[in-house]
Formats: sequence, structure tokens, C-alpha cells
Amino acid sequence: MTDITKPSDEPQLAIEVREMEIDDLAPVFHLGETLFTSDLYPYIYRTWDQWEVIGLYNTDPEYCLVAEVQDQLAGFILGTIINKSSWTYGYIIWLGVNPAFHRRGIADKLVDRLVERMIDDGARFMMVDTDPENAPALKFFARKGFGNMRKHVYLSMNLSKHEYYGKLIAYEREKAERQVWKRPKKRSPKA
Repeated sequence: MTDITKPSDEPQLAIEVREMEIDDLAPVFHLGETLFTSDLYPYIYRTWDQWEVIGLYNTDPEYCLVAEVQDQLAGFILGTIINKSSWTYGYIIWLGVNPAFHRRGIADKLVDRLVERMIDDGARFMMVDTDPENAPALKFFARKGFGNMRKHVYLSMNLSKHEYYGKLIAYEREKAERQVWKRPKKRSPKA
């Protein structure tokens, strides 16, 4: 695929895209933790946590890639393949780029490499989703050829502020605080 990045006065970076390794789990998680915050994207339906990274690494390691520049984590992409009836879909679940490396072609290289792998594995359709307020991501994916945008509504509820569920949460907290772990009594040996 052709890299469609704008010419820059900055020197070209040597970007290495490779499969994620076990030693990459913590740095990828921590980068994602800074990128996918609930205050920035409060309505994202998936939550970024260590289990998301570990789970994808364990189930789909061939679709977990990292980009490095001078041995520094510049970005990552995590995906999966979905087989439904006669279609095989490639699905980009997470794409993150370290802000220090924005507009350097990191995301382009990650997406291109992942799509190539998924094509090799039979994908004939690609999917990605993002928060509707994430204009840079929408623009990026449109430039990469993703289109046919569909609106999907996710509803949320703050359980703590709900009249009934808030009381239930408070009750459960109080119950947990009342329960104190007690050491089991030793039974005397029977003679």
C-alpha cells in the first residue's frame, strides 16, 4: 500500500512495526491508559484495562502489533478476525499513537501492516469503531478508506446516581465494610 502522508520538513523516522511481545504488555497498557481516558471519551463502550491488552495478546497475538522508533514505543494496534457465515471480517479494536509521534506516519504503518495480515488470513471486509466525538480518528480512518459510517447508539447510566440502584450500591458497600475477616477457630484434636 502507498503511504499517503504529507511531506514534512522533519527527518524521516525509522519506524519498526513488529508483533507485540510479552515485554510490550505493560508499556502498551500504560500508553493506552494515557490515551483512552474516561474523561476524554466518556461514552466509549469498551473500557481500556490490562485485561483487554492481555486477552487480545493471548487470543490474537498475530493481530497485536507495536511500532517503535529508536527503541521507544511509538504506537500499537490491536485487532481480531471475526468469522460470520460466509464473511471474514478484520476488526481494529484499539489503535494508539504516542502524542510525541503524532503526524509521523505511525498509525498509517500500523493499520497497513494489520490489514495486510488480515487479508492474508482471509479478511475481505474491515471494521473499526470510535467515539463519534473523536474527529481526528474519524478523519484518519476516512483517509485510509473506511467509510459507510453507521450511527450506533450506546446508552449509559450512572448507577450511583440512580434512585434505586444507588441505594443498592450503598447497601453493598456498607455490608462489605461490616464483614471483617475472622480467623477460623482451631479445632482441638480429638483424642
